[in-house]
Amino acid sequence: MSTMSMQTDQDQSVPKMQTPQMPGSHLTLARGVLAFAGREFRDAVSSKWFLLYTVAFSVLAIAVSFVSLAGSGAQGFAGFGRTAAGLLNLIMLIVPLMALTAGAGSVAGERERGTLLYLLAQPISRTELLLGKYLGLAVALCCSLCVGFGLSAAVLAWRAGGVGIGSFLMLVLFTCVLALSMLSVGILISVMSRRSGVATGLGLFCWLALVFLSDLGLMAGTVIFRLRVQEVFALAIINPLQAFKMGVIVNLNASLDVLGPVGMYASQTYGKALPWLLASVVVLWVLLPLMLAIVLFKRRKGI
Repeated sequence: MSTMSMQTDQDQSVPKMQTPQMPGSHLTLARGVLAFAGREFRDAVSSKWFLLYTVAFSVLAIAVSFVSLAGSGAQGFAGFGRTAAGLLNLIMLIVPLMALTAGAGSVAGERERGTLLYLLAQPISRTELLLGKYLGLAVALCCSLCVGFGLSAAVLAWRAGGVGIGSFLMLVLFTCVLALSMLSVGILISVMSRRSGVATGLGLFCWLALVFLSDLGLMAGTVIFRLRVQEVFALAIINPLQAFKMGVIVNLNASLDVLGPVGMYASQTYGKALPWLLASVVVLWVLLPLMLAIVLFKRRKGI
């Protein structure tokens, strides 16, 4: 009875797909990816942890907007600049944590629950399965972020008159790309881990390393090895969070001088090409970990 019940539950949770008429066709690939993307999206938005992250980000975004505008009495673009600066710190702290933990639990969780083998028994490829899970989580993450940003934009429009809406939309876009990059890293961790607990732990370690340890290590390395400003800049933008931060500052038309000699070097050396360089770094963090995860998942024997 329990076996039949488990089989029924799995049948309800896994999307039904027709046997492909043309193996390897782009249409079949798209259908398989979208089918699993829909399943993953529904699972994500119904997760209590995901809802908790969404509520926390939304509440904190509203609080940051109120505090940034209320305390200074700034109006117009000055008020928007203070709000964006406050949101930048919030984004760099919470968004990577959301994306890394969501991605880390995706494949490893299915593997630990024993449902991954059932999913792989469907008439789909491993690439379709992984891309579907990634796409579903990506849409869920972006929707979650848009809720928080939407509430923050409402506060901004009320208190600052809607000034800087273009820069605000670019901030939302940059944040979604950052979330996708961290989701790719989380998916890669999940593919390499057999247990969801291990995957989540590795995801948290990556979050700590990217958010906190990288800055400390960079400062220590600069002092110990007497790195030149060019080398410090190169090491800094390897971290997608640092590339994201510089990109947002440039988007706000603020001077990179606030970042010290490294910021001055970057603005003087790359000029108008700097935003494209920084955006390319973050996009590479979206593509490379995801591609590596697909390769490892396809080559892995069994589950």
